Amino acid sequence: MQPGAAQPGASGTGASPTGITLARAVVKSWKAPIALGVFAILSLVLFWGFGRDGVSMFQLSTSSDAIQLPDLQLPTKLTGVVVPIILVLITLWSFVLVYRARKVPLWLVSLYAALFMVVFLAWASAGDSLPVPGLLVGTIVLSAPLIFGALGGVICERGGVVNIAIEGQLLAGAFVASLIGSVTHSAYAGLVGAMIAGMLVSFVLAAFSIKYFVDQIIIGVVLNVLVAGLTSFLYSTVLSPGGAALNSPPQFPRINIPVLSEIPILGPVLFRQTIIIYIMYVTVAAVYFGLFHTRWGLRLRSTGEHPQAADTVGINVNRTRFWNVSLAGVIAGMGGAFYTLTSVGAFNKEMTNGAGFIALAAVIFGGWKPLQATLAALLFGFASNLQNVLGVMGSPVPSEFMLMLPYIVTIFAVAGLVGKVRMPAADGKPYIKS
Repeated sequence: MQPGAAQPGASGTGASPTGITLARAVVKSWKAPIALGVFAILSLVLFWGFGRDGVSMFQLSTSSDAIQLPDLQLPTKLTGVVVPIILVLITLWSFVLVYRARKVPLWLVSLYAALFMVVFLAWASAGDSLPVPGLLVGTIVLSAPLIFGALGGVICERGGVVNIAIEGQLLAGAFVASLIGSVTHSAYAGLVGAMIAGMLVSFVLAAFSIKYFVDQIIIGVVLNVLVAGLTSFLYSTVLSPGGAALNSPPQFPRINIPVLSEIPILGPVLFRQTIIIYIMYVTVAAVYFGLFHTRWGLRLRSTGEHPQAADTVGINVNRTRFWNVSLAGVIAGMGGAFYTLTSVGAFNKEMTNGAGFIALAAVIFGGWKPLQATLAALLFGFASNLQNVLGVMGSPVPSEFMLMLPYIVTIFAVAGLVGKVRMPAADGKPYIKS
């Protein structure tokens, strides 16, 4: 190499074998700093302009805990002054990072979100006591169907099939779980029935989108409408006249895990749950490990990224997609069973209430990765439960806004905080073997 030529490791440049200097393009995404700035301004307006007096008390233990933690008390007005300043400083630092072509780290965004939530809860609960374990337990309960649905969506889309039909899979699972559970008087039989129901919905999605090349988004929407109409009809004609005999399934009991259930805060939240929640923990870990550390996951991801290349090494692309779409339906069906076998206790018309679409948003927010999608689903579940808790406490936040909160978080998360993400390259594209 000639003296003075650019070295390959030089910042912002590289050298080709011919000695020609190549500049590396730097892409700056200002989405995260702008989103943080919006919330920083909101915090200044809300907590400085409408500050509240009193002391906010955070209850950290329940009466049944073996280890009792003292309540955390925060002066409401002082917290509302100090924390927004910290949020502004974090926002400025995020702008500096992006200006220097560096990515805003996830831990910084997480710290920002935690601080904002603390000051918001302190402001909303001024002069009252907020039960933190109850808030978190409700989050797990409301997030469980979203997590099952999101995991099913990740598997589908990693394989190259857009799964708009998560809502239909959840609803079918809920209906069949209630019916079979009531007839057999077994919650476990209801759970198995829900898994089969979700798989059958996925069979239709897979057959039309993979074999007959029907537009995947259209068939997903049609399936949602079909399942909603069919379950509503059967509810009116079969479940309602049958009463308790056909729509009163047994419920899964809570199982306390020895030792772990006594851990402060985490014990009541994570380890005093029903069997279906413990299945959810295992499913999250299994999908993550299988997707990125097994031959199955490699084959699945290859069909979603480059099906032609997968075909050339002997992978049957369409068969791989078909069976994995079916597996995704099994997982989503378990999310539907959660409604009738744990949460609500009976089937009602359209009881999923758009959860499948929020689960799909969690897939996108999580960058088509199982762990990140799970965290996104927990975020949406927390927003849903927060409206319930603050409504009971008589928070000054308008009830109409609280009802909008989960959907606002969904829209903001997908549009504002996701940043630049890349979906699987062949997602939504049918594979026609040449």
